[in-house]
Amino acid sequence: MGGRLFGTDGVRGLANGELLTPELAVALSASAARVLAERDRSHRPVAVVGRDPRASGEMLEAAVLAGLTSAGADAVRVGVLPTPAVAHLVGALDADLGVMISASHNAMPDNGIKLFASGGHKLPDALEDAIEAGLPGPTVRPTGAAIGRVRDLPDAVGRYTEHLLRSSPTPLDGIKVVVDCAHGAASEAAPLAYRRAGAEVIALHAEPNGLNINDGVGSTHLGPLRQAVVAYRADLGIAHDGDADRCLAVDATGAEVDGDQIMAVLALAMRDAGRLVDDTLVATVMSNLGLHIAMREAGIAMRVTGVGDRYVLEELRAGGYSLGGEQSGHVVLPAHATTGDGALTALRLMARMAATGKPLAELASVVTTLPQVLVNVAVADRQRVATDASVQEAVRAAEAELGDTGRILLRPSGTEQLVRVMVEAPTVEQAKSVAGGVAEVVAAVG
Repeated sequence: MGGRLFGTDGVRGLANGELLTPELAVALSASAARVLAERDRSHRPVAVVGRDPRASGEMLEAAVLAGLTSAGADAVRVGVLPTPAVAHLVGALDADLGVMISASHNAMPDNGIKLFASGGHKLPDALEDAIEAGLPGPTVRPTGAAIGRVRDLPDAVGRYTEHLLRSSPTPLDGIKVVVDCAHGAASEAAPLAYRRAGAEVIALHAEPNGLNINDGVGSTHLGPLRQAVVAYRADLGIAHDGDADRCLAVDATGAEVDGDQIMAVLALAMRDAGRLVDDTLVATVMSNLGLHIAMREAGIAMRVTGVGDRYVLEELRAGGYSLGGEQSGHVVLPAHATTGDGALTALRLMARMAATGKPLAELASVVTTLPQVLVNVAVADRQRVATDASVQEAVRAAEAELGDTGRILLRPSGTEQLVRVMVEAPTVEQAKSVAGGVAEVVAAVG
C-alpha cells in the first residue's frame, strides 16, 4: 500500500478511490475484530459503528458491518452521530471496538475510518500496526452461529445528549447562540443539547443530504456564521466540523474565537473551580505564542506536544491532566470524554459566559494573538520534502530572522500530500514574507 496505512486520524482518502474502497473497509474492520478477539478470548467482540452524513458513508458502513460480522464480531449500528458520541457509546455499552466513518472537515468526496479501543480511547500505534498486518485475512472464517450479528441503537442521540448535559450542568438561560452544524454529524445532537441546557438556539446548516457536508459552511468556513450572529444579535456563534469533534466560536461582533482562546477561557474557569490538575494545560506546537504568554501570566503551566489530538490525548493520560487541545478547536476534557468533543466544548464555553455574566469577547481577550500565517504547499512526497537539506536551511534562516519575536514551524500533513509552513511574527507582513520565502523553497523541492 506504499507506507503505513494509518495516518494521524485513522485511514482517510477519496471514498471509493484508489485507497478507501469497500474492500479495504471490509478487510480493515475484520482484521480489527480478529486482533481484539485474540487479545481477549473470554467473549465475542462487540463493535459500535457510527458515521457522518456524507453519501459514501452508507457504502462504507455496509462494508464495515460486513467485515466485523465476517470475523465473528457483533455490531451495534448507531447511525449518524458525532465522533465523540461514538467514542462515548463504546465506553457506555462496554464495547470492545468503535468504528467512526468520517473525514471530519474534509470535502464530501473524501471519507475515513477511525477506530476506537475499549473505553472509547484511540488505538495505540502498536495495535494499529497489528490490525494492518492482519489485512490479508485468514483462510478459515466463522460460519453458522459464529457469524456476528448487527443490531441498531435507536436512542443513540438521546444517550449522547444526556451525557453532554451531565458533563456540563450549568444552565445556559439567557444565552442566545447560533450553531453552524456544517450539514454534518451534529446536525441533530448539538442544537438539541444546547436547547436542553437552556440556551436560545438558532441552528444553521443542519439539513444534511449526504452531499452538502462542509460545503462552504462549518468550522472551516466561518463567514456565514459571522453574518448570522450579527443578524440575529446573538451572544455568540459555534461552528462544528463534519464529525463535530471540534468547535470554533465567534463573539457577538462576529470576530473569530479560535481553539487557543477557547482553551484559555476553559483553563481559567477550571483553575478558578480547582479542577485544572496541576494548573496545567496541554497544547500542540501549533498553539499561538499568545496562549503561552496568557497562561504564564495566569500562573498556568503548559505541556506542548506534536500536532494531532492523539498526541494531546497521550500527554493528558500520561500526566493525568484535565484539559488539552489544539488551535483548530479539538478540545479534550478527560473527565468527561476520551476524545475531542465539539458540543461539550461549546457547552463549557457558554457555561463560563453564564457563570461570569461576561461576553465572549471579554473572556477571549485574555489571549493576545500574535499574527500567524499558515501556507499549505502541495508536494509529491511530504516526508522527503520536509527533511530536505535546502528546506531545513531555509527554516534556519527564517528562525534567525525572527529571533525571539516569533517562530516558524514546518511539518508534513498527517493526512494529505502537503507540507505546512506556519510562521508567527510581530506583524502580518513579516509573517507572510517569511512564510512565503520558505514555501517557495518547499515548492521547488517538492
